[in-house]
Amino acid sequence: MRRFMVLITLSFVVCVAALSQTAAPEKQRWFKGNTHTHTLNSDGDSTPYDVVKWYREHGYNFVFITDHEYITNVGVLNELFGKAGSFVVISGQEVTDRFDSKPLHINALGIDSVVMPNALAGSVATLQKNIDDVRAKGGVPQLNHPNFGWALTAAEIKQLKNITLVEIFNGHPLVNNLGGGGSPSAEQIWDDVLSSGRVMYGIADDDSHYFKRPGDKTAPLPGQAWVYVRASELTPTAVLSALDRGDFYASTGVELEEYSADGSGIALKIKEQRGSKYRIEFIGRGGRVFAESAQSPATYRFKGNELYVRAKVYESNGKLAWTQPIFVNR
Repeated sequence: MRRFMVLITLSFVVCVAALSQTAAPEKQRWFKGNTHTHTLNSDGDSTPYDVVKWYREHGYNFVFITDHEYITNVGVLNELFGKAGSFVVISGQEVTDRFDSKPLHINALGIDSVVMPNALAGSVATLQKNIDDVRAKGGVPQLNHPNFGWALTAAEIKQLKNITLVEIFNGHPLVNNLGGGGSPSAEQIWDDVLSSGRVMYGIADDDSHYFKRPGDKTAPLPGQAWVYVRASELTPTAVLSALDRGDFYASTGVELEEYSADGSGIALKIKEQRGSKYRIEFIGRGGRVFAESAQSPATYRFKGNELYVRAKVYESNGKLAWTQPIFVNR
């Protein structure tokens, strides 16, 4: 393993040269944002004004307002807080449904009119109708917290169509991100879905509700998880398109300085924080770790039998980052 880790590091320069030929154009940038946010228009404790103000003041580039069955007027908020190339507020909704006492929630990102829950017979049928309704309104659907209420299995998620986003980390303290009692974690569910050949991209977000209870570990607070979207401009259309096609990575505090991928491999470099150490895993079919490195930059060259490969970065104080799956020979 130590010899392999050295080879990973030494081969980085060669691989980056190859990968950069098909990497995103140089003019593209990384934009930090949250896709799951609540205000007092549903079950949050703060006004949209205060919520948006918090995200802008804490270095975010975009925030979706996703209240339950309510669309916030983001035009007014963008007049107050929006800044070209720096910050934008995007409309949305959390479509709040259930079946057999299990919560079935999806975010409708980018819509400007409410999607009403359908409450059909069966979890898959209910979610699929809501997904279809979100798409019909021009929005991008995001499957939320599959382990909240132990609501969804990988087998059910595999049956869903026309959706590419699933939460693998949600900042709410009651959504069972890590699984337990024989139930898989949200990340294990993700790998199960990917291992079937289904393309889905992993989201990390706040699910923030409370802005007036700083430090309260029992509350869903802001600033716990986010995504870095790669786009050529900071507009709702550009952000939504990047999310839908998987041109982003998820994080709870780790930032990447460089990332590129193509049909031959994945290369990344961590923006290291002083005093921290890091470990990078390259993960594929069945959640198997194909390789790991304690060095940054690092790269992984596809062998052809992985089905997909994604990277996960561990920071020594518990922070994480997840890149999206790259399917091999697809």
